Amino acid sequence: MAEGIDFSVIAPPAYLEDFVAQEPARAHHVAAQRVLSDEVYRAFFAREAERGAEIIVDNGLFDLGYALPAASLVEAALTVSAREIILPDVMQNGVATLKASKQAAREIRELSGDAFRLCAVLHAADDEEWLRTYDAFVSSGWAGAIALPASRRPDPNGQLCRTRWLATAYLEDRGLIDDLIVYRLLGLGRTGHLELVEQREHEWISSVDGAAPVILGAMGISLLPEGPYEKPSTPRIEKLGPIAEDRFDLIRQNIAVVRTAAGSTVTIAEEHR
Repeated sequence: MAEGIDFSVIAPPAYLEDFVAQEPARAHHVAAQRVLSDEVYRAFFAREAERGAEIIVDNGLFDLGYALPAASLVEAALTVSAREIILPDVMQNGVATLKASKQAAREIRELSGDAFRLCAVLHAADDEEWLRTYDAFVSSGWAGAIALPASRRPDPNGQLCRTRWLATAYLEDRGLIDDLIVYRLLGLGRTGHLELVEQREHEWISSVDGAAPVILGAMGISLLPEGPYEKPSTPRIEKLGPIAEDRFDLIRQNIAVVRTAAGSTVTIAEEHR
């Protein structure tokens, strides 16, 4: 029986102990630039790795607007005993993503051998490019994982490259899942945790990450288990600022709602609170 999709909570470094520590320790999506620049952040995830968590180092694109170079990604991954590195990607561009990923994979392998599983992010401008890029990753020999980015805007045309829940159903219905590859979701999309109720039916999806339950909880907004999911304009996680302690319970409740939707029984580790 499937154990559900692991949910990696994204929170400011000051609140890792309060919201991010896992029991049991399963999977964490970790920002490479934070590992390299923040001692508290670095020590926390190194400790989570020691507790058995799978650490996945992200390349920095979503936060910085550009991906860190291979040497920095390897340095970050080694520092927190990561098992996986998410390769550089280019939003909505499969050709450029494939080129950047292939180059980074070669450089990472030259620096660290086979120490890390390498994760390619599936971007594309249209569905034809999406299918070509997916096939290229599966047959590459260097992509041990594939991540599908969140769908953030409505797409009335129902494109695979714009609507993630259609994409995962397409891959499964056509028998295109490779048993040797780890599949991940990157971020919560425009339907938030509600998408995960559908996605958890795909037993081959390993993890998803997101900051929404923390940000919305800090703003006093509850995630409703049955929806609707309505996300107002929110600050980025690094701009969130201090979180009032009287919002902690709401944030923890929001995190529990997301994990329930994902079919995950992981909780926030009590001993770290």
